[in-house]
Amino acid sequence: MSITITFSIPAISCHHCTNTIIRETRDLPGVIKVEGDPKAKTATFTVANEAVLTNVRQTLIEIGYPPAQ
Repeated sequence: MSITITFSIPAISCHHCTNTIIRETRDLPGVIKVEGDPKAKTATFTVANEAVLTNVRQTLIEIGYPPAQ
């Protein structure tokens, strides 16, 4: 069963930011869908299971878009 979660990402400031997040995370194993909303400063991920979220969070940190705590 897949999981959908929305992260608040304060570093998002434009469509370029959300495109970067999508490009860098969409091919991670277990990621089904990624959407970004620059106005809301959020990224929504649909993933195969909870374990995939660890990789998503780590990748977001590595590319300079850490999720808010």
